[in-house]
This record gives sequence, C-alpha cells and structure tokens, in this order.
Amino acid sequence: MKKLIIIVVFGLLASNSHAQNKQWTSQKANEWYQKQGWLVGANFLPSSAINQLEMWQAASFDTVTINKELGMAAGIGMNTMRVYLHDMAWKADAAGFKNRMNQFLAIAHKNKIKIIFCILDDCWNPEATLGKQPDPKPGVHNSGWVRSPTMKIHNDMTAWGDLEKYVKDVLTSFKNDDRILLWDLYNEPGNSGYGLSSLPLLKKMYEWAWTVRPAQPLSTGVWYNEQPSINDFQIKNSDVITFHNYSDTIELKKALDTLVKFGRPVICTEYMARTNNSKFITHLPIFKRYHVAAINWGLVSGKSNTIFPWGSKLGTTEPTTWFHDVFRKDGTPFSKEEVTFIKNITSSK
Repeated sequence: MKKLIIIVVFGLLASNSHAQNKQWTSQKANEWYQKQGWLVGANFLPSSAINQLEMWQAASFDTVTINKELGMAAGIGMNTMRVYLHDMAWKADAAGFKNRMNQFLAIAHKNKIKIIFCILDDCWNPEATLGKQPDPKPGVHNSGWVRSPTMKIHNDMTAWGDLEKYVKDVLTSFKNDDRILLWDLYNEPGNSGYGLSSLPLLKKMYEWAWTVRPAQPLSTGVWYNEQPSINDFQIKNSDVITFHNYSDTIELKKALDTLVKFGRPVICTEYMARTNNSKFITHLPIFKRYHVAAINWGLVSGKSNTIFPWGSKLGTTEPTTWFHDVFRKDGTPFSKEEVTFIKNITSSK
C-alpha cells in the first residue's frame, strides 16, 4: 500500500522487561499459531468504498458488496482478511459502528474467513471528514485513503483522550470474539514523514490494549528498516511478529530469516506488488515453506485505484500489469493463472 517498504532488519533479540507481564510468552504465541493452519488472504476494502470511512459509515456500509467479495476470496482458498477501522467512524456513532463490525464479522464467518482488524494508520491523506467521501481521482493510487487519527490529532497528545476511549471500547467489545484472528494496533507508525513522532502514540496503543488484554494476539507490523527504534519496540512488545514486504524473493527471504530468529509466529500483513517483483507465484511458496501467513494488498479493483502503482498521476490509464488486487468487480480475475495457482497452493497440504 505504501512506498517505503523494503525489508526489516534491526537490533536485539532480548525481551522488553516492561512488557513481560503483558506480552504473550513465545510459547503461548506458538501454541496459538499451531492451531491456525496456514493463513492466506488479502487486505480488504469493498470495491464500493474509497477509504475506511466509506466502508464503515452507516450510509455507505455495503453488506451486499462485502458478502459478494468475501465470497470471491473464499472461492480461491483465502481464509483471512485484514481490515482497517477508523476512529472518526466510532466517535460519530460508537454503538452503530460496533454493530456494523459485528455484521461484517458475521459475513466473514459465513465465508469461513477470520479477520485481522487494524485500528490506527499513519498513511496517505492527513485529514478526514465525516459524511460523503470524495470520488476517486482517475488513475491515482489510493487518492482517498485517510489517516487514523488525522494529522492534527496525531500531533497533539492532549487530544488523545477520545483515541484511548475508542481503542479500549472496540477491544473490550470484541476481546473474546473468535471470529477475530488478531489485532493490528497501528499500521506503519512513522509513515507520511512522521518518523519518531509516532513512537509515543505507538507506546500508548500497547498500554491501552494491555489494560483490556484481549484473548486474541496483539501486534504492529514492522515495515521500514530505517526506523530501528520503532521496529525494536514493536518486536519487543508484540505477541506475534507481523511485517510488510513488497520486494523480490531475495529481500523477502532476508526479512524472513531475520524475523524467525525471534522465536515467535511470523505473519506478513502486506505484500504483492507485481511490478516490484512481489507476486503470488513467486512468494506464496516461500511463505508456505516458512509457515508464514501471507496477506497481500488488495482483493477487488475498486474506488481505491490500487491497480495503479504508487505515485501514479491523474489520468493514468489502466496498466497492462496491475500493481495490486486480484479481481474485477464482476469476479473476473486479473490473471486466471494466478487464481488457479492460489487455489492449488491453498488446497494442497
């Protein structure tokens, strides 16, 4: 989804003593992971939504499209979806927001798909507005995606009271829900030029989550090797290790060989950018061999315009090789060869 994602390499293997009583032990994490089977899926946004707000607001919550598109995923053997929430949708209507989360989980469960909910996000447009969301800019990758929280709130620690309520309310309401695989507390902390200014909010996210201590594991994905202090904190405090990698097989193996040394389950929560040589056919066999969960970016081509590459300009025509995504809205795959391959590798032991 984002541009600065290479490999993850960083410092110490030691545990953080501050987290010892709150972070799962590696034994508990590995016992949990052994029960899951091989997890394969996608980052999910219905094709009818341009961003998280359009997905979750009552007026645009589209259960018909959600059901149809999760069915497409299930049809090729996918069993996991990563889905972004947004604090503004909760603040506007907390009860309705949680009810829609429950409806979404029911649809996913019907399709035998477990959900990773991502709570905060540092990527793309800095501000957001409730209500009708903007139309897509033709040819522009993710023209309407919005950060959660907005930059104004991110940069003002005195404004985090509602964030704390949001995080604790959502986690408390669903802390024992076995339809949820994992809580991804904060997507790409430090992106959008924030750098280390995101570390205080990242630390607060773990503190708030630990006060609830859901039955599901907690994590945040390491994504950028030039943020060693953020990476180090994430690894030392996550129950399971999650990471992003949109590079070729050589760099993927480097990342995996680094991460498996920590002795915890490893889940890739973002990969697959075809023109970056990150592909299903090359990467899924590696993930399977390492027994690492594989969650690619994008399922159905829609308003987010993620078939176009990062940095695409207004008016860019549909690329011959899609950057992300698997299907068109009518269920036609970008590549029949790819979907056949995904079906085969997910069905084989």
